[in-house]
Amino acid sequence: MTAPAETGELVSIDLRPSNTPPVGQGIADRVRPRILGKIADAGCRKDVAFLFMHPAVSFLHHYAQAPLEARGRAVLTLTSRHLYNDSALLMERLIQDVGGGVRWLRERGYGRVVLVGNSGGGPVMSLYQAQAENLTIDSTPDGRSFDIVPEDLPPADAVILLSAHPGRHQQFRSALDPSVIDEADPLGADPALDMYDPDNGPPYDRNWLTRYEAAQAARHDAITGFVLARLRQLDDDPRADDQGFVIHRTYAKPATLDRSIDPNDRPAGDATIFGKARAVNYSAGVFGRFTTLRSYLSQWSPLSIADGPARLAETSVPVLNVEYSADEGCFPSETGRYTEAVGPRCETYLLKGAMHFPFTQPDGDRLIGELADVLADWSA
Repeated sequence: MTAPAETGELVSIDLRPSNTPPVGQGIADRVRPRILGKIADAGCRKDVAFLFMHPAVSFLHHYAQAPLEARGRAVLTLTSRHLYNDSALLMERLIQDVGGGVRWLRERGYGRVVLVGNSGGGPVMSLYQAQAENLTIDSTPDGRSFDIVPEDLPPADAVILLSAHPGRHQQFRSALDPSVIDEADPLGADPALDMYDPDNGPPYDRNWLTRYEAAQAARHDAITGFVLARLRQLDDDPRADDQGFVIHRTYAKPATLDRSIDPNDRPAGDATIFGKARAVNYSAGVFGRFTTLRSYLSQWSPLSIADGPARLAETSVPVLNVEYSADEGCFPSETGRYTEAVGPRCETYLLKGAMHFPFTQPDGDRLIGELADVLADWSA
């Protein structure tokens, strides 16, 4: 695929300073919180604008931006305040960043704003729109009060999902390695629960998968129990407000090696969106490896409110759910949950042959062009 020509103008968007910032974020959240964006709108009308953002990855150069602009659709891509470092991320704070982008577009005269949730952006945009329509957040999952106000969250007009997973905490639960014996030991493994032990598969026996998933859930709940207990200890100690910790082996998803699980057109082999499956699982820095206690509760734990399908079901706007048929990162049962949750308000489209990152494919230009046509037509 040929690299698209760079388009757009970089912008800086100021946000309302917080009265209750997480300590780990430093002075920026207290004095002048700011996010960066890129607006691509050359020759575009003001009737509609698309807004892209991911929790921690830069979408400033998103592959759909230039093709949408070429079709007359303005696009604002944003970074979040947690760019490339989600260790202290709060989902509740993250949606205030989205709100800064929506407000910026409204102030510049765009009639309709369409939120685009690509991959991890899906649950973010779903949570945002749900809270924009009916604000219920008054605390974070640790019970601390949280200063979010309706003015932080101007509602958008529609939501588009592109290969969107249902939530960081749900992806985390489904990918935790249950063979971990000791949370302090990155290498020890129970062979009976090790998906990388050839005696277990692939292919994986369905009874074994049932035991595997139960052990994943048990580990997830045990980590959450540790976090809650540790926070209770810190609440009685004036010296510390939070602490960082490491969670080893967070990417052991049998479907990455066994295509009979949640089948689609993804290629055979051991590649994941992060790299080779086993190497990713044992790596030192991926997918929830570093976090703080309070951030864990907000983004990785069962207490997280960022359940994409559940939150999107609470909204009233039109929804388009685009599934990538060869996606090796978000599988059909995951992307399909949005369609089931939203019901008749949700239209669907299957982008045949697209992997999670279509710009890496030889026919990426064609796939992205097809996607841009669908999004531009639907927004009209």
